[in-house]
Amino acid sequence: MKYIYYFLLALWFIPASAQKSETARYLESIGLVNIAEADSSIIVDLMYTRADNFTGKVLYEDLHEAYLHPDAMKGLLLAQQELKKRYPGRRLIVYDAARPMSVQQKMWNVAKGTSKYIYVSNPARGGGLHNYGLAVDISILDEAGNPLPMGTEVDHLGPEAHITNEAALVQSGKMTKQEQVNRQLLRSVMRAAGFRALPSEWWHFNWCSRQEAKQKYKVIP
Repeated sequence: MKYIYYFLLALWFIPASAQKSETARYLESIGLVNIAEADSSIIVDLMYTRADNFTGKVLYEDLHEAYLHPDAMKGLLLAQQELKKRYPGRRLIVYDAARPMSVQQKMWNVAKGTSKYIYVSNPARGGGLHNYGLAVDISILDEAGNPLPMGTEVDHLGPEAHITNEAALVQSGKMTKQEQVNRQLLRSVMRAAGFRALPSEWWHFNWCSRQEAKQKYKVIP
């Protein structure tokens, strides 16, 4: 028992930076910001650390922390503040943020040749805003820590996740009015902080346009 005690004690005194994965340390080395360290009230649950995503594969093998470019991070902090102003007991939850292009390639390899390829940015064409640390996949937790219902699960790639179809989805009974209201709240909070909604995915928000990203920022290899 004493050996276990000393082992746990040693872990306690290991610097936080040493406990981070190689990928996390690399993202920090190129100037990206750890979301949980910037605001510990924002919950992080990276969906690509598990196989229960649209690819059916674990894409982040050694990354459990979420990172953003400092510019996008400022906006995320504002979004959390805006949400708390309206609903003090609610919090944002991040499902994906900065994504290395190497991971984007894995995702593309699964999606290409299928009906889902239209939802995945092609690395050969420069990837997407995630690959700059300028996009975030996000939702809202209620006062009890449960995700607000949004009509689909996060990472549902299909018309039910499109924000342009919501009125028809409610009318057809595929989404409730409350689920539409929840989506509208998320968009309102994120837009107030400077983010742009993606029409095909209710959970995805970009900090800037793809053109601006290519001109002003660097891709994460």
